[in-house]
Amino acid sequence: MEQNQLYRETFSCSICLDLLKDPVTIPCGHSYCMTCIKTHWDGEDQREIQSCPECRETFTPRPALKKNTMLAALVEQLKKTGLQAAPAHHCYAGPEDVACDVCAGRKLKAIKSCLVCLASYCEKHLQPHYDSAAFKKHKLVEPSKNLQENICSRHDKVIKMFCRTDQKCICYLCSEDDHKGHDTVSAAAERTERQRELEVRRENIQQRIQDREKDVKLLQQELEAINRSADKTVEDSEKIFTELIRLIQKRSSEVKQQIRSQQENEGSQVKELQEKLEQEITELKRKDAELKQFSDTENHNQLLLNYPSLSALSESTHSSSIKIRPLSYFEDVTSAVSELRDLLQDILRDAWTNISLRLTEVDVSLSEPKSRAGFLKYSCEITLDPDTSHKKLLLSEGNRKVTLMKRRQSFSSHPDKFTGWFQVLSREILTGRCYWEVEWRGVVSVAVTYKNISRAGGREECLFGYNDKSWALDCYKGGYKFGHNSIWTSIPGPVSSRVGVYLDHRAGILSFYSISETMTLLHIVQTTFTQPLHAGLGVLRSAEFCKPK
Repeated sequence: MEQNQLYRETFSCSICLDLLKDPVTIPCGHSYCMTCIKTHWDGEDQREIQSCPECRETFTPRPALKKNTMLAALVEQLKKTGLQAAPAHHCYAGPEDVACDVCAGRKLKAIKSCLVCLASYCEKHLQPHYDSAAFKKHKLVEPSKNLQENICSRHDKVIKMFCRTDQKCICYLCSEDDHKGHDTVSAAAERTERQRELEVRRENIQQRIQDREKDVKLLQQELEAINRSADKTVEDSEKIFTELIRLIQKRSSEVKQQIRSQQENEGSQVKELQEKLEQEITELKRKDAELKQFSDTENHNQLLLNYPSLSALSESTHSSSIKIRPLSYFEDVTSAVSELRDLLQDILRDAWTNISLRLTEVDVSLSEPKSRAGFLKYSCEITLDPDTSHKKLLLSEGNRKVTLMKRRQSFSSHPDKFTGWFQVLSREILTGRCYWEVEWRGVVSVAVTYKNISRAGGREECLFGYNDKSWALDCYKGGYKFGHNSIWTSIPGPVSSRVGVYLDHRAGILSFYSISETMTLLHIVQTTFTQPLHAGLGVLRSAEFCKPK
């Protein structure tokens, strides 16, 4: 029976725990089913470095697999003698597992650890703890590698007591030695007391969570009320100013019309008088010519005889009525309009002062910092998370710099990795107010995103800026583009190799800046963030979270 067990262990595949099928032997000497080792290596995402599941020896390149005909023949011969596959419950312990302390030879996984025996047991060797009355009071827990922590290093006895005086776990000999006369109780009793305290603390924490959640809802309602009030006020103000502008334009038109009407009336009177005077001048000139002719006659008797018949010159009725005034016809109107302008300026100045005071009284702390020094107050150090990094991205400089490489990097597989796009997320969760800067080369996407953005594959739902979970500023030599939910906007701002990002999570503000000798706003977003955010980088060359200069 023992020999049969030895054969099963010798000729079983350590991956499927069944007898070898189409056995292959890899360079380190261990043998596996051909299908099992292929599947195992394929599961490593076809890394250039492959490893043995048992001894972890690595191979580059991936070894070619050929059937071990001698081993296959031996397994077939043993099957004919009645050798069967290893029982399903024979699950051997790996490097990360807790091994059974009783198993001889290759050890099985432990399913329980005993705090009394200070040993771990597989299913078979644990059975006495269930069957025998001698083990009924033993304390079984989940498998643990740290059972020695329950042994007193001084007396080599099980630690079952707690010294309240020294706040230390002790054995019963310690209570008679260094801790004699101290306030000591059983570890179980102290655990019960601490458990009650923990429950009270948990209740307090849960109450605080509920209070904070209520506060968050209230703040959200406040934010919505602020937005509604601001939108309505802007709309109403625009209507009022439009009415004022329309009224001033109307009055301007009326003044203009009245001036032109008065100009026409006054001009008509002047022209009429001017025509009469010109007629009088003509008549006077005719009379003057007639008198001159009469005066020039040489016959004395004729002049004297006809002189009484000359008609008397009628008096002019116009000369005395014409009074030339200084040039101040419509200047009084100009003065009146100027007075109106000055009056309106005074009114608008006083009104604007009142409006400004009203605006400053609004309790809204959503404004961004006004200077670079103001932004630097919210500066935070951001590092990259290797578990999310695409396998062709190399992280360096304390996980602050990312570079696109031609070959895959030797990172372990992780379900959080981006598999279709050259992207990586920050370790840090971003809430509150944060500011950071990115030095970039080539083509880079500087983004913020929710943690639950999709990672697997090359679909747009995984790409920064092409879904409703991320906001991205794409930087390239020719300029910038901002994208969210597949809606992209070109940004004409000055191109710099450094970009600053400011986030006010509560206020829903996200802004990007071009950093050079000056700090230039590229784009600002006003939205509502429903989850905590992570910083993200998508690279086609390199990018680095750098310390602001």
